[in-house]
Formats: sequence, C-alpha cells, structure tokens
Amino acid sequence: MSSILTNTSAMVALQTMKGINASMNKVQAEISTGKSVGSAKDNAAVWAISKVMESDVKGFKGISDSLSLGSSTISVARQASETVTDLLTEMKGKIVAAQEDNVDRAKIQTDIDKLVDQINSVVGAAQFNGLNLVDGSQSTVDILSSLDRSSTGVVASSISINAQNLSTGDYVANDVFATSGTASTDGDTFVLSLDQGGGTGDFTIADGTNAWLAGDRISIRIGEKEASYTVTQNDVDAGNASLASTVPDMVAVGLKNAIDSLGIDGLTVNYDSGTPGQLAFVNDGTVDVAVSGQYKNANAGGLGALATIDVSTATNAELALGSIEGMLQTAIDAASEFGSAQKRIDIQSDFVGKLSDALTSGIGTLVDADMEEASARLQALQVQQQLGIQALSIANQQPQNLLSLFR
Repeated sequence: MSSILTNTSAMVALQTMKGINASMNKVQAEISTGKSVGSAKDNAAVWAISKVMESDVKGFKGISDSLSLGSSTISVARQASETVTDLLTEMKGKIVAAQEDNVDRAKIQTDIDKLVDQINSVVGAAQFNGLNLVDGSQSTVDILSSLDRSSTGVVASSISINAQNLSTGDYVANDVFATSGTASTDGDTFVLSLDQGGGTGDFTIADGTNAWLAGDRISIRIGEKEASYTVTQNDVDAGNASLASTVPDMVAVGLKNAIDSLGIDGLTVNYDSGTPGQLAFVNDGTVDVAVSGQYKNANAGGLGALATIDVSTATNAELALGSIEGMLQTAIDAASEFGSAQKRIDIQSDFVGKLSDALTSGIGTLVDADMEEASARLQALQVQQQLGIQALSIANQQPQNLLSLFR
C-alpha cells in the first residue's frame, strides 16, 4: 500500500543516512585524533585503564631521572674509592721500602704524609650535588627505583645504598695492645710472626688509656683473612658494673670466635680466663703466618689508622705494614660495594626504560586507532552515504509518482 501521508521508504532511508553519518563522524574523529578511544564516552572501562597506565608511565619517567641521579652520585663515590685504593697501594709500596735498613725513612715518611693529604683531598671532594658517600657523613642512601602497583594501591620502592667511611679524622690513640714473643706493637697496632710447625705468640687486650666505648673495633688480619669484633653497649655496661667479665675479656672471646670461624688450617687460638684479655696463637701449619691487629675508636674514620703510620724506625715500619693491609682492604671493599650498587642501579634504569616502553605500547593497543581499518571503513561509508542519498532521493519521489495514477 502506498500513502501520500506516510513515506515509509523515506523514513527508512533517512534513518540509514543518520547512521551512516554518525559512523563517518566517528571514523573521522579516529583519523584526526589517532585514537579509537578518545574519551570516556567511547569506552569508559578502556579509557579508565589507559589513564591509570599513562599516570604510571609518567611516574616511571620521574623514576628514570632519579636512577640517573643515583648512578651519577655512586659513580663519583666509586671513582673516589678506586683512587684512594691506588693511593694506599702506592703508600704500601713505600712502607715496604721502609722495611730495608739502608733507606732514608724520613724522606719516605714525608712521601707518606703527602699521600695521606691527597687521600683527604679526594675524600673531601667526592660529592655529587652536595651528597658525599665516602666521608662518613652518611650511613645509607635510598634511591627511588620503582612504582609497585597492587590491588591496594601504589607504593614507591627504593634501592638502599650503604655509604662508606674513608675519612681519616677523629682517631684517638688508646694503647690497648700488649704483645710478647716475636711481636711488635705501638699500643694500637701490632704484628705477630708465627713460624710454621709450632710457632707461638700472643697478644693481650688491655683497658687502655681511654675508656672503652660502644663502636670501638678491633680488627685482626691473618694472612689474607680478617676477623673483627666491635664493642657493644652491653659490653661497656658489663665492664662498668664490674662483673666477672671486663671489656677486654669480652673482646678477646669475640675475636677468638671470629678467628676460629675463618677455618685457617693449622692455626689454634687459645683463650685463658686466668689471663684477662689474652689470646695465644699456635701455628701447626706448613706455612709461616703473619698476624696483625688494629684498634679503631668508635668515632674514627674508616682510614683513621693512617694517623698511626710511622716508618721512622724499623719497628714502626713493620707495624705500618700490618696496618696498611687493613686500610687497603677497607678501600677495596668500598669500591666493590659502590661498583655493585652502580651496576644494580644501571640494570634497574634499563629495566624501567623498557617497562615504560612496554606500558606505552600497551596503552596504544588499547586506545590507538587502526588507521588501515579506519581508511577502509571511511571509503565504505562514503559509498554507503552516496547510495543513501540516492535511496532517499528515490523515496522522496514516490508521493509525486502517485499523481500519475489520477491523471
């Protein structure tokens, strides 16, 4: 049935045209913005996810900057530690030369003093943006390294870096060592020689000229190995309370346990409570063993024992050789610590960069328009639009055609 009042065909053609025009507007918006989801009304769920991810990407860019700053700071500290290691190695060479009787020890001591000054200069200058990791002013430094997102929210995580103390200040002599046998001592350092096949020697830890403090430390080097004991506040309190064990006793027992744990073949360490603070060594091994000790007060820098380096006499030169080994190891350990930390930060920085790229790619997968598909749809819609126009034109002519029936 045809009607001049209701043109159903025209209505259908008009609705079709509106749908085609709406689709064309959407495709043109995708082409102009490059996004298939440009606002929350396009796809609320996908849009919300993309915005959260975009905020994470922005955060990771800030973390990347933090890691770069941290890497630079640690690089300065590492370079300083390596330089100090080189200077201590050079100093060791001069101390070895001072073991010879036919040398001018005064001139060697002058060279050593200059090297100590240079070490102080290196340590003092090793700062980046005001942060110095080798002068003892810091204990740990946290470097922002990541954003950890979970169902409960976002938490920033950090890489904790242990600062090192390579300063030489605040050393206070205490005269805590006494030795016997084939040993040399100046009170704060000693060297003990133990011949193979039964060589013996001992040293005694005394109260010293100053009171023991929590943090005072005794280091013992046996060949290439080191054992140490750090005085605790409980040790100090027990000594002050005049209990059965004094601080030297507790230090001696702690050192014995630390030395035993090294597992040195043929070496026996004996402690006799009847002789407070004394450790007796017996070397039943097949090689000679050199034992050296170093006292460091709680507030002394990691290289505070440089203040005791004196090669003016043969005895002092021997003591200096034992002392320099411990300080050289301290500098080496510091450089190694910073090297490991810097490598970890560089790995994290590389990961954060790749993670940011992966997140950016994921966001693009969610919201970016497929331009090839958009181009194909646009051409198809243009054809549909032209056909829709023709269909609407034909539909609009139908009432006019009805007039021919009444002629």
